[in-house]
Parts: sequence; C-alpha cells; structure tokens
Amino acid sequence: MTTDILIIGSGGAGLSAALRAKELGADVIVATKTLPTNANTCMAQGGFNASSSEDIQIHIDDTLRSSRGLGSSIMIDLMCKSSKTSLDWLINLGVPFSLDENGDFANRFMGGSTNKRTYYAEDYTGLKILQGLYDECLKNDIKFQTNRYLLNLIADEETKEVSGATFLDIGSGNIEEIRAKSVIVATGGYSGVYHGFTTNGFGSSGDGIAATVRAGGIASDLEFVQFHPTALKKSSILISEAARGEGGYLVNSDGIRFVDELLPRDEVSRAISNELNQNKEVFLDVRHLGSEKLSHLLPQELKLCKIHENIDMANDLIPIKSVAHYTMGGIEVDQKLQVSGLKGCFAVGECSNAHIHGANRLGGNSLLEIISMGLAAGENAVNYESKNVLKDNSQLSKDKAFINAIYSNFTNQINFYEKREFLGKILYHNAGVIRNDTGLKGVLAALRQMQREFTFMGISDKSKEFNTNLIDFIEFGNALEVAEMLLVGALHRNESRGSHFREDFPGLNDTFKSHSIFWKEDGVLCAQFKDVK
Repeated sequence: MTTDILIIGSGGAGLSAALRAKELGADVIVATKTLPTNANTCMAQGGFNASSSEDIQIHIDDTLRSSRGLGSSIMIDLMCKSSKTSLDWLINLGVPFSLDENGDFANRFMGGSTNKRTYYAEDYTGLKILQGLYDECLKNDIKFQTNRYLLNLIADEETKEVSGATFLDIGSGNIEEIRAKSVIVATGGYSGVYHGFTTNGFGSSGDGIAATVRAGGIASDLEFVQFHPTALKKSSILISEAARGEGGYLVNSDGIRFVDELLPRDEVSRAISNELNQNKEVFLDVRHLGSEKLSHLLPQELKLCKIHENIDMANDLIPIKSVAHYTMGGIEVDQKLQVSGLKGCFAVGECSNAHIHGANRLGGNSLLEIISMGLAAGENAVNYESKNVLKDNSQLSKDKAFINAIYSNFTNQINFYEKREFLGKILYHNAGVIRNDTGLKGVLAALRQMQREFTFMGISDKSKEFNTNLIDFIEFGNALEVAEMLLVGALHRNESRGSHFREDFPGLNDTFKSHSIFWKEDGVLCAQFKDVK
C-alpha cells in the first residue's frame, strides 16, 4: 500500500494535518490503532486559546513564562500569531463553540493566563473539535486504515530517510507496511506510563516516540510531565480546569482554601500534594456556582462525578488528587516539525516536542497547538521533496520475526499486567509531582529489571485476530522504553523547573536551562543536555 502522505494517529493533530495535505492535492492515508475519534483530544475539555491582535504579545509572554525558559520564542510566536486564524478555521468547519449572553463566542480564564482567551464548547471542547475534524475528513474522502498498530518506521540505514511504517493489523493479526513519500507521526503522549494514575487512556504508552527513537530519531525533555490538579480521587477521571476557571475553590479537609486556584498547574499540583502529605484530604468545591450554572457550563463534569464517585457536585464537595495528564516532552523536531535525526518524517501534537510548552504547558494551549501545528505539519510534509526509492524492506521481515517470537519464544512466566500496574504506581509516587534522587534511582533500577525480564513475560492468548493481550504487551514494551528516558532525564536534571520538581534540588539552576535529548546507538539509550536556541 502506498500513498503521498502517511499520517500515524487520528487525534486532532493528525486529522488537521490530513485535511491540509488533502487540500494541497496530496493522497493521504491516516493509520490509527483504534477508531478515528478515540483519541485523547477528547480529554481536553477546558478550551482553545485564541488571542486578539491586542492580546497576542501577552499570550506569547504567558506561554514563555509557563515554559520556564525552555520554550522557543520562534515556535511560540508562530502558534500564538496563528491562533485566531486557527479558531476561525474550526468555526468554519462547524465546531459549535459556546456563546455568551450577547451572542458572541464565549471565553474564560485558564490557569497561568493574564487575559481571558480560552474559547470553549461547554466542557466538551476537545470532543467537539475532534468530531468536526473527522466529519470534514469524511467529506473530503480521506482514507483511514483503522485497527493498525504501529510497529516501526521504515528508515534507510544510511540516509535516515523515512519511507513509511510497519503495522500490525489488529483485526487479522497480519503484519503489513504502508509506504509514503513522507510520514507524519501524530500518536499522542505518554502519560499512560503512569498506569492507574493518569487521566489518559491505556493506549498513551508513547508508541510513536519509541518507534521514532528506534528508527534513529531523537526525543527530548521527557522528564516534563504535567500533573493535572483535579482528577477524581478514586477513578483518576479528569475534572476540567474549567471548573476552577469558572470560580471553583480548592479546599482541604479543614475547609481552608490553601492555594490560588488559577496558578499554573505545576504550582497547584504541588500545593495539593503538600496537603495530602499532611494527611489532609483535598476537595474541589463548586457548590456556590449553583446547579443552573453548572448544568450550563459543566454538564460533562456533573455526569462524571455522578457516574464515577456518586457525587452531586452541585451539593457535595468533590474529593480530588493530582494525576499525570499531559506530556511536554516528545520527539525532537525542527521549526518545520521534521524529526531531528530523520528525513521525510514529521511529528506533531503531544508526541512532538516543538518547544512550545517547555517545562510546563499553559492551559488552553494544547488544543491550539494540535490545530495550528497540525496544519503546518500537513503543509510541510506535502512540500518535502522525497529522495527515497521504494525498495525491498528488511523492516517488514524483522517485525514479522518479532511478532512470531512473541507467539513462539517469549514465555509467560511473569505476568506483565502486574508489572504494568507496579510500574505505574512507583512512577507516580517517585517520579510524579515531587521527586528526589533516591526515589528516581529506585524506579530506574526496577524498570531495567523489567526490561531484562521482558522475554519471560509474553502473552497467554495465542489467537491471531483482535488479540488485545498482544497489543497490551507491545504497548508495555514501548512504555518501558519511554519511561526509561523519562527517568534518566529526571535523574540528571538536578534542579526544579516547571513540572519537574526535585525536593533535593528545589531551586532553578541555569546550568540546566537546557533540553535533555535522547537517542539510541546499537539499541543502547544515550542522553545529554543541549543548549536552548
């Protein structure tokens, strides 16, 4: 199967890129391991940042400040200056943004922002955007290959040019390849490594990041993971920042408001962690907003609280905790979103590190990034002049051999599901909101033991068709690779910056005003710091 542009991932970034590439006349295939609207774009409930002409510089300044010195002024300028155009593009697609009492598009404050610039569709903003993008893709006859699990990129060993990717067809169990003149990786983030302690779905295991690094690409800043302050205590289900943006309070079990609710997320999450460490409970209190306002502005949150915690948020305090939500690190890309270390391969969205968010993401910028950068990635991929010649591919035979080995040679002596839960727990408690040297070293040692034991884990289900046991196992392998980079970066960054807080190094250190970068040589992880440009 061949195409002009292969897009791997069908969230907001991938679909935006697909629409722009199609508009420019390219043949496009979108490959996705689930169904097109099953993406973490849906988790972005709070809204979409778009700045007016008089607010653009303030928006840029807010984003740079949140990045804690690691944001690229060039990329942030590009995103903020295109924000109104991106919003208008979505409106023209028919995305139903909420209106205020005057019939104008409504906006709200988000944490860390100086001005109100976050446009929303009730508390379903990401979902409504994703549905609008998918509807437009169907209108434009964009081709989808669903239930395709990414195995590896096809990269020439000498030129490092990417000419496609290999996939496991989940439905049939067959291994196949899709060739393309250029490839866009849009596979989402890696918060799923915090299994059981994340707002994300289980599939957020960093598949695209792991595959890109194996192919010769570079990843960066994986230690920067944003913990959302308000997830339901029992289920880790996200309660949108919109609840605080509309005036919700954070109170402890003594009834005391202990933090400014609209500070950046890293500061609020640490404040919550400090309360919990003093054996106090923490609650989100929106009772004063009234049931009518909550039903109008936060209908999804009302349902989530009732379904998952049996709480009526109009009348009850909501018990919460902070959990992994968004990952700032990812695949290192240049200003055209081309992957560092590879040619003809682009990365966009949460899997990509375009140095927009730096050490901490400003609320409302994630949806803006996937649209503005998604459109740019689609255009840049079309304009890329491919030099690759379609030829026999050893990657396909390697991946067939790997899957056959899992069925035939990997034993099932160790239950990897138990290891996945254990990894999520120790990552959360030792590489979470607050970190230190001892805890990070302990988790890294445990993780590397899991890597050594990987071939003794294996699968119990030997069926070919729709084998979720097999998918879970491969995802766990990718999670181990990504979590290793996260831990190495966190261990060697001896400072506190943004979402990365070391209690043994609680201050900023300009020595580490730099990006951690990761690559592999002969299968071995390598890492170093490089200067911010």
